[in-house]
Amino acid sequence: MSVIGLGLEGVALYYQYVLNQYPCVLCIHIRLWVLAFIVVGAIGAIVPRNKLTLGIVSILGVVSSVGMLERSWQTLATEKRWIEGSCSFSSGLPSWFALDQWFPWIFGVQASCGYTPVLPFGVTMAEALMAISVAALITTSLVAIAMWRDRRF
Repeated sequence: MSVIGLGLEGVALYYQYVLNQYPCVLCIHIRLWVLAFIVVGAIGAIVPRNKLTLGIVSILGVVSSVGMLERSWQTLATEKRWIEGSCSFSSGLPSWFALDQWFPWIFGVQASCGYTPVLPFGVTMAEALMAISVAALITTSLVAIAMWRDRRF
């Protein structure tokens, strides 16, 4: 999970700083869910292997995937004009979790919503994020189910 999440963050930063494709508030929210995915993966790698800790990590993995899926859908729906919406340049984060102020180079909102860059093969970033989010949710859900059914824990 952590490696995939770091890869996603790396691609986002490449598009932001090398290709000058700046993130909107929805993109920043997706980055936050990807950060949660990274943290959950790291925690899962270091916690003791018992049913309780692995169960909690599995549930947190599913929650991170659901959050990423919801924000990805909002981004895609805004891009495709399936929904009417407006975005602000405020991340909406509370002062006690102001990652946009503490780490503006990665979590700072720099663009309005409605457009995501085109990736290789003509797929937009919103479309790719939607597919990745669905895959993450399916995978984390299957892992959670398998872990709960495994009698070794």
